[in-house]
Amino acid sequence: MAASFHIENFGCRAARADGEAVGHQLRAAGLAGQTSTAADVVVVNTCSVTAEADRAARAFIRRAHRLNPEARIVVTGCYAQRAPDELAAMAGVAAVVGNSHKALAPEIALRLSRHGSVQPGYELIQIQAATNLERASSEPLAPPQVAQVVWADDRFAHSFLEESQVVPGAQTRPNLKIQEGCGNRCTFCVIPQTRGPSKSLPAASVLNQVEGFVAAHGSELVLSGINLGRWGHDLPGSPLAECSPSPRSLAALVRQIFEQTALPRLRLSSIEPMDWDAELIALMADFGGTRLARHAHLPLQSGSDTVLRRMHRRYRPWHYADKVAALLRAAGPALTLGADVMVGFPGETDAEFEETLAFVQELPFGYLHLFPFSPRPGTPGWALHAERPVSPRAVDERMAALRALAAEKSKVHRSRFVGLELDAITLHTPAEMAARGRTAALSENFLPIELEGRLESNRLVRARVTGLNSEAALEAFDETLKLVALEPATAALSR
Repeated sequence: MAASFHIENFGCRAARADGEAVGHQLRAAGLAGQTSTAADVVVVNTCSVTAEADRAARAFIRRAHRLNPEARIVVTGCYAQRAPDELAAMAGVAAVVGNSHKALAPEIALRLSRHGSVQPGYELIQIQAATNLERASSEPLAPPQVAQVVWADDRFAHSFLEESQVVPGAQTRPNLKIQEGCGNRCTFCVIPQTRGPSKSLPAASVLNQVEGFVAAHGSELVLSGINLGRWGHDLPGSPLAECSPSPRSLAALVRQIFEQTALPRLRLSSIEPMDWDAELIALMADFGGTRLARHAHLPLQSGSDTVLRRMHRRYRPWHYADKVAALLRAAGPALTLGADVMVGFPGETDAEFEETLAFVQELPFGYLHLFPFSPRPGTPGWALHAERPVSPRAVDERMAALRALAAEKSKVHRSRFVGLELDAITLHTPAEMAARGRTAALSENFLPIELEGRLESNRLVRARVTGLNSEAALEAFDETLKLVALEPATAALSR
């Protein structure tokens, strides 16, 4: 019987892309996908952006070991890079693979799945919880209970998983991670420590991936990265490279994709506000609503100027508002705008929070990702929190106020499309929805849809929106199956 594996992903789109790449390589090596309770090797792809993310990963590891004690557990991802010794001390963990060595994770998992062993081939460091990366010892960390191997260093030479071809499968709209790491130094963020400096996948590799995705009949591909807007700045020919013969940018890459491939639809994941330059915004005017999804996620974090300064963010509220206005002019009113907003950053006063609330109220957000500040070891925010913490009660009250506002704005935005047509892609439909004779879909501008009837996934459809359900998802039917003349969303919304 073939060896089997299970991958449990935590965190962002880029992390999920890493997990999908590991899974693809394990399947190519002959391993079969299995549940965590039955797999020979369990890969836990962790996040460490908050303390809650750390807790969730530890809880899963304990549960996986309890329910499947014979499994070899491989822990990778941001938590594995930040605190490998902490994870290596957990029962059942056979190997810890930091992001610095994530490209080796498939081979390590493969060997462990066959109950082999792995030996470290690189100088190791222990990543201290309260400091930046510091070189420690060339000896492996002392094993607490069983013989583990820790693979982590501060060189990030093996951090890209670019070999695996992205195809539609478990994810109808898979992520193609084209950029890794981050050079920003936001005071709350541990990502520069856990992902290393910004690093770009070469354009030729990106184009090969897109062409392979199209050949596999993919319909929508999502470009993702840790700091996606910085793609190309580290490559020869970039504006920041010496002796640059041909400047490169994310916008230039996207245009190249549209010119040289037949990709039906491309979606851009989160991009920092100041990385939406004129060239990138122009893509929305040229391709938005056709081959480029009219969807922009700009991390906000706070609408207060003073809080943004304490966060060391590279923009002010008025800069952010200007970028949103430019995007709306380019993409039109069908654009769905999303943002991350943090509550309870150290020292956040009632007045500063009210500034954020008012700022969010003024902009046409279609959705918000809300989260409370979480002090991360090794960041300036850790010390700021010790000096000026915001009370848990205040955080809860502010989160509740923002949740209510976000729900209201989301419903208002979605309601504008009732009676109009939207292009959409069908997804893998949950069993409960399928039992009701419906199909899950996502509109081109990032709105959840329940389609009447049963359709296979990965199908591009034209959906007529008939209303909103109790969860504020759009209800619709496939217009290609019912011949009803309707106006496209852009024309109707422009009036």
